[in-house]
Amino acid sequence: MTTHRLSQKDAIPARAGVGLKACHYDDIIEGKPDLGWFEIHAENYMGDGGKPHHALRQIREHYPLSCHGVGLSIGSAQGLDPDHLDRLKKVVERYEPGLVSEHLAWSTHDTGFLNDLLPVPYTHETLDRVAQHIDQVQTHLGRQILLENPSTYVAFAESEMSEIAFLEGVVAKSGCGLLLDVNNVFVSATNQGYSPEDYLARFPVDHVGEIHLGGHAPDLDDEDRPLLIDAHDRAVAGQVWQLYEDLIARIGPRPTLVEWDNDVPVWPDLFAEARRAEAILGSKAGGGAKSRAA
Repeated sequence: MTTHRLSQKDAIPARAGVGLKACHYDDIIEGKPDLGWFEIHAENYMGDGGKPHHALRQIREHYPLSCHGVGLSIGSAQGLDPDHLDRLKKVVERYEPGLVSEHLAWSTHDTGFLNDLLPVPYTHETLDRVAQHIDQVQTHLGRQILLENPSTYVAFAESEMSEIAFLEGVVAKSGCGLLLDVNNVFVSATNQGYSPEDYLARFPVDHVGEIHLGGHAPDLDDEDRPLLIDAHDRAVAGQVWQLYEDLIARIGPRPTLVEWDNDVPVWPDLFAEARRAEAILGSKAGGGAKSRAA
């Protein structure tokens, strides 16, 4: 795998960022808020032109970018879509993001695409397949990617190892980094009845190049037990903020994204969430450290 060397302009600082939304283009371009970086969903910029690219070119002049994919279907039992991979490469080459990431999930079957990120069983067969797919992506892009831990609602009976062991195995086999979504940890732990603190204590944090925070929707399952949905439609919950603060106190500042993808608020409200993350990052260390991604 070819190592991608980041310039100072490209590198993602250990500061807070937010997901870039079209409704906020004007606020950002005109106001140039004091924010560390922005994250884009790659699939939103796979067309050749139009307003999204016009706005993103202006924003890229002033801010580093992270590129987060939602459509590669890394965990799929079938091979990766070469056309989608080519489109992703075009976006990466066009905007030179400091980080590139994808989900540990699958969303394709035969010729169909499912509008969801579905979990995988933690088996040795799946581990080998995911590692091979990541190696294919990294070779095609000429750079390392980060893999995000999923939000889950059920556990597979056929799983042969823990999620932590699975992620460690993928990193060892592929050389990828990790994107640690703290909200996903809290959602999965609540839904499956384990401790999010214990999970984070065992997470291989030396490989974490980016952290995500987001909102979740509370619900109940068929037996009236608490069920959380990774909805990204509201502010970060207090329990997630506490997990994040404890994590940063232990491992030091890392680039941190506030995700808010549905029912997107006005810019001042989203910016306030980012400032809260920025305050935690600033209080735990001097700041300014760059992402650990290669």
